[in-house]
Amino acid sequence: MTPPGPAGASGIELRHLRAFAAVARCRSFTRAAEELLITQPALSRTVAQLETGLGVRLLERSSRGVALTDTGAEFLVHAERTLAAFGTALAVARHESTLRLGFSWLLPDPWAQRAIARFERETGAQVELVRCDDPLDDLDRQGVDVALVRGDRPVGAAVRTVHLYDERRVAVHAREQATGGGRDTSSDRPPEAGGDAVRWQDAHEWTLVVNMASGTTGPWCWPDGDGPRRYVRTANFDEWLESVAAGRGLGVVPDVAERRIHHPALRFLPLTGAPPSPVHLAYLPEAGTPSALLRRFLDAALEAAATRTHASEA
Repeated sequence: MTPPGPAGASGIELRHLRAFAAVARCRSFTRAAEELLITQPALSRTVAQLETGLGVRLLERSSRGVALTDTGAEFLVHAERTLAAFGTALAVARHESTLRLGFSWLLPDPWAQRAIARFERETGAQVELVRCDDPLDDLDRQGVDVALVRGDRPVGAAVRTVHLYDERRVAVHAREQATGGGRDTSSDRPPEAGGDAVRWQDAHEWTLVVNMASGTTGPWCWPDGDGPRRYVRTANFDEWLESVAAGRGLGVVPDVAERRIHHPALRFLPLTGAPPSPVHLAYLPEAGTPSALLRRFLDAALEAAATRTHASEA
């Protein structure tokens, strides 16, 4: 081990810890620099200053990328704790007491009500509900502090997730309309939804309407190309809903939609053989919200999820 540089460890600042944590999380100086909105040379100098000040090597750099040394992995744990404590201190000083929960459509019930009530009761803070077309995009822009994410689409490398529970999938399609005075849409009804149930293994026959921003079922669900041959792509939940109602294809959603959506042009059907749809909370470890407050919300969310799971199994 080489001795500490002239400044010694006393010269280390929070910016050094933030820079190191970003590189360790992204495993790339380029991506970390983009995340921190600084140049890559400036980021490299900051991390090098940290290593010189500590007198240890925290990162191994190679043509294949960046990896943590054993010392770096251990130091990362303490660096993230320090950054979290600093965020908490700032929150106390600023009297911050609001956590912003982003969601795209239909918060799960009764999970949402129980989690929010417990968090607000135990912390005295408030949850601000933020409806957004793409919660992960708002999370990345720090428009929300934590996002409810449904389905199994990949998330960014910087995003961390907590699995809450799984939802059952159902199919939805356009209901037959009466012919009196209006257009008969029976011929527009998707043939795959002609019976009393829809089978997941028949997906290749579907025309599937997909919410590309926050939908739970889309091309990513069939990585081997065994999915629907035709897709109707939409940009948000409202576009998805009205596209299905217009008879443009079949929709697949969690069963909460069957209980909560009351659209006269829609009919829900069981979907047999479908895998469950996971529900996650997504967050960025170094987002502006105090990590301590975020941890309290995650605890309340997991407790509410466990209560829901036990109730459904009873």
